[in-house]
Amino acid sequence: MSNGESSLRRKFTSVWPLLDERSRRLMAASEAVSLGYGGISQIQRASGLSRKAIANGIREIAEGTALPGRIRRPGAGRKSITENDPKLLASLERLIEPETRGDPESPLRWVCKSTRNLAAQLTGQKHPVCHVKVAQLLHDQGYSLQSNRKTEEGTDHPDRDAQFRHINGRVKWALATEKPVISVDTKKKELLGNYKNDGQQWLPGKKPVLVNGHDFPSPDVARAYPYGIYDLGRNTGFVNIGTDHDTGAFAVASIRGWWRNEGKALYPEARQLLITADSGGSNGSRLRLWKIELQKLSDETGLSISVCHFPPGTSKWNKIEHRLFSFISSNWRGEPLRDYETIVNLISRTTTAKGLQVTCRLDRRKYPTGRKVTNEEIKRVNLKQDKFHGEWNYTIHPSIH
Repeated sequence: MSNGESSLRRKFTSVWPLLDERSRRLMAASEAVSLGYGGISQIQRASGLSRKAIANGIREIAEGTALPGRIRRPGAGRKSITENDPKLLASLERLIEPETRGDPESPLRWVCKSTRNLAAQLTGQKHPVCHVKVAQLLHDQGYSLQSNRKTEEGTDHPDRDAQFRHINGRVKWALATEKPVISVDTKKKELLGNYKNDGQQWLPGKKPVLVNGHDFPSPDVARAYPYGIYDLGRNTGFVNIGTDHDTGAFAVASIRGWWRNEGKALYPEARQLLITADSGGSNGSRLRLWKIELQKLSDETGLSISVCHFPPGTSKWNKIEHRLFSFISSNWRGEPLRDYETIVNLISRTTTAKGLQVTCRLDRRKYPTGRKVTNEEIKRVNLKQDKFHGEWNYTIHPSIH
């Protein structure tokens, strides 16, 4: 989407609730005329009105036929496709679920399947719909439509897509059998203090929040390390705010905190836990400390802990990125993160229209870096690798004594 279309969309979004049907049509028509060639197409994408409605508005302006009071009565007109087919959106969501990703700093998500492909699959599932309507539905759900050629993210592994399918199959099976499934990751570290936080918020006119003129703090400036756990089955988030270092011990301590505070009560009969995680960072597939700490957690809880790592360079496909972190960033946009309490409060107040609830706590414990894990220690981990890419997919069982 061009900058011009983004600007038009913001304009329409801000004023649309204040206008009736006729006023919207005429405003869109006027903008289309001012743009000249291609204006109808640009306005159609930005406003959501049909090309026919915009063309009718242009004709009404030219002919002077838009008489005051001529507004369609409430409830008139054709019902929306989602009213006639209530299961359409759910079917669309299931189709795109394995093929979505998003920027952790934005609620915007991307789709890697073409709308024509999606429309054909939906029609085959007895949800007749055209590709134009699929595009409109995806836009309404916060998606940006991409071509069906996947965007490169770093060096592609030859089994990248196969690993995506493997993860998707494991997650679907676990959810179908009511086993806990969590997506985990560390959000980018945040500076504490009167520093600029990207984004905008509503404030009285000409009274912006004043922040430091530079963002080059000394090493002794406090930092926050938000480690998130997103429960895929219940659409809930748990965020542990670390104050020391983002290590494998901190990552597993965060998962332990989620299990003790929420997971254990939500899944009292659980004997297995499935974790989806990136391949790097404090929960990396090659990090020995991560596996040592998971063994401790498995022994404490009696859970067999299965881990599926996303291939290198594909971190934005992890569900936590666009199901939790993007909304946290949106909720605190433009708000300086002056202290830990501010961060905890802002994260705890994060909600979405689909019912996301987030719990946040502060973790002031020390997690020193440089911890060396010996070969003897790693041998004692009761780890069983999957047949498919065991370095990415494995299960840690409680220790055998």
